Amino acid sequence: MPIGPARMPLLDHLGELRMRLVRIVACLGVAVCVFYLSAPIMGQFLLLPIASYLPFNPETGWVDTVALDPFEAFATRFEIAFFFSVIATSPVILWQLLAFFLPALKPKERKWFTPTFVVSVILFVLGVVFCYAVILDAAFNWLTDQAAGLGYIEPRMSSYIDIIIKFEVAFGFAFELPLVIFYLVIFDVVPYKKLRESWRMVYIVLMVLCAVITPDASPITMLLLFAALIALYELSLLAARIVLARRIKRQNAQLAAEEAEDEQ
Repeated sequence: MPIGPARMPLLDHLGELRMRLVRIVACLGVAVCVFYLSAPIMGQFLLLPIASYLPFNPETGWVDTVALDPFEAFATRFEIAFFFSVIATSPVILWQLLAFFLPALKPKERKWFTPTFVVSVILFVLGVVFCYAVILDAAFNWLTDQAAGLGYIEPRMSSYIDIIIKFEVAFGFAFELPLVIFYLVIFDVVPYKKLRESWRMVYIVLMVLCAVITPDASPITMLLLFAALIALYELSLLAARIVLARRIKRQNAQLAAEEAEDEQ
């Protein structure tokens, strides 16, 4: 049953939610203004892993992309600013959202609040960094090779920036998988033994997930993400086994007893 600040009228809850949303929007607004001014540098940073697939301008020292109209340039610049603003303010956004739901948790569940907040930010950042350092070059290498014998690729500004940002966001959220698996075990939604024994089914689900969330759906990108998610899945089960050794042992004993009763 909700305790503390959770015991408030509906309008008070709505007022608290509005206050937290205003804080998020205000932080995002300030960050967007700052990053909009430095969007060209941020854009070049995004394009750096695939610079070898783009024309180089020796006068500026930057790679060049093409905008078909002025609005496209403005929209792309704003998209870059918004993306980096979300990354920069993600701790504030996650903290405000998690803090809103904190009063609904029981006291023994609240101890997981701060670790959840910290780990979720770290995992998202790791996903973005992994995509930037490993995935982008491999993905664009495969994608650009598809034009061989057909023609040449015109590097359109909005398309390239948009696909890179989609890659980064997809991998950032995909790397939250260990947190989901960990809490499935912690809150007894799925017993550890079931997850351990159903690894084949889990791997198939992860493969389908990789096919869905990768923007290009290329086999190279899918396999790299699949390998990363498998490693994260196994690490999350290992962490759950270490932290919840007693509970897992009790779950295994209960499942064994149920299976023995079914056989009789």
